[in-house]
Amino acid sequence: MSLLNFLFAWRYFKAKKSTNAINIIAWISIVAVLIGTTALILVLSVFNGFEGLVKSLYSTFYTDLKISPVSGKTMLITPGQVQKIKSLKEIKNFSMVVEEKALLQNGDYQTVVYLKGVDENYRYTTGVADHLVKGSYDLGTAEDPEIILGAGVENAIHIQADRNLFTLKIYLPRKSNSEQINLLEDISADTINSSGTFLIQEDFDNKYGITNIDFVKSALRLAPDEYSNVEISLRNPARADAVKQDLKKIFGAGYLIQNKFEQNQGLYSVMNLERWIIYGILCLILVVAAFNMIGALTMLVLEKQKDINVLYALGGNRNFIQKIFLSEGLLIAVIGGGAGMLLAMLIAWAQVYFHLIPLQGSFIIDYFPVKLRLMDFLLVGATVFVIALIASWIPARKAALQEFSLRSE
Repeated sequence: MSLLNFLFAWRYFKAKKSTNAINIIAWISIVAVLIGTTALILVLSVFNGFEGLVKSLYSTFYTDLKISPVSGKTMLITPGQVQKIKSLKEIKNFSMVVEEKALLQNGDYQTVVYLKGVDENYRYTTGVADHLVKGSYDLGTAEDPEIILGAGVENAIHIQADRNLFTLKIYLPRKSNSEQINLLEDISADTINSSGTFLIQEDFDNKYGITNIDFVKSALRLAPDEYSNVEISLRNPARADAVKQDLKKIFGAGYLIQNKFEQNQGLYSVMNLERWIIYGILCLILVVAAFNMIGALTMLVLEKQKDINVLYALGGNRNFIQKIFLSEGLLIAVIGGGAGMLLAMLIAWAQVYFHLIPLQGSFIIDYFPVKLRLMDFLLVGATVFVIALIASWIPARKAALQEFSLRSE
């Protein structure tokens, strides 16, 4: 569309109409576009904030890469493979892990816990040690094990992990080739002391306990080279896929190597689906604005019939007339959309610095997190443009197809 089309559109927009309702409907259209644009950007920005927060919490517990068996609970990791992992310069640290469900008991209180037996590198591979709210990071030894509990697990067995005077009982299932369980041979019964509590996110706090790997391997009667998984942190997390290919060459078939997204694919897929569902629902506000726009432009076409006839007499063709009214609709969209984006930025800035809208309930933060992204502005801008173009096309086409005549009635 040429600049001339927009000049005509701008003059029609600001000129006084014979019917005041045209001006009112046009401004209602602008306000509707403004509200829709603001709502879309703010909601998407809140999703960005929650997404970033959740990912940071999950990144505390889940590492950049994880090696686990394709089938079964355990896998063999040879000393040679361990040395090859160490030789990869991209790898910052890694931890050998044995994981199994266990029954943790404190007198009459008991709960099922996902027990992670980890080596001394675990505290440098994940961020669990930085999220202790009680006690200290102490895993003990194979003979005298200590356990760090998630806050939910601690509450379930009614103890204070950093000051518990009594040992806890822990029961672990051993591997068995028999279909019948022998309580003496197939169940490991030991005692363990609590040393601390971590608080990260409910999915972990209500589920996990972390202890010494040698204790767990001994209780489960695993071979020296037998592990559940290897958790790896990288110097540059963006290089995860490249390092993943290097690890595949080291381990080959029979081993599953996953990045953070693959470890939590369900979570990320649900978050992405929710984002698009909300986006689709809020687009209905812009659809309502489109109906107002159609009404305003249709009335404007009726208002400017004489002008259309004069333009046609001066050499303007149907395409030129159509572009003028298309430009009128896009002008409404630009004014409303631009103002909506500025308003959204202002509200987001105020929320970040002044926490205007609180977040109810017990959560790691007490206000709605907001994070603005350029891609959201581009997406919303494109959405407003397309809806405005479709809405403007109907009255613009009507203006272009009407019969032209300079005869006065």
